[in-house]
Amino acid sequence: MGKPYIYVRFRWWRGLNLEEVAEELGKYFEVELFETPTGLRDIAISRDDREGLRVRADTLVARLSPYRATLFQREAAPFTKRDLELRRKLLELYPRDRPTIFPWGFSIEPPFEVEE
Repeated sequence: MGKPYIYVRFRWWRGLNLEEVAEELGKYFEVELFETPTGLRDIAISRDDREGLRVRADTLVARLSPYRATLFQREAAPFTKRDLELRRKLLELYPRDRPTIFPWGFSIEPPFEVEE
């Protein structure tokens, strides 16, 4: 087994309602809400969109914000059926492989193995 899987996906224009996503994904996966602290000196464009979800299948974990999903494994392992289902759902919710409409900054999905 090679490196742990990590892949970033994006949404443009309309962010997700994370409460609705948590309710739907919570039927099948472990879902946890978290907030990233911010302050008056924080100059990030998306500082008001700091809430997020952590969604866990078996070996695959995802951190979701309204516009970005980061799918990753802590240790390299073959994907289980639940991992593949989480990946499929997230690729539907986050259909873009780059953060903007401009043709740069692509995120390329790494190869992964599937459990037999």
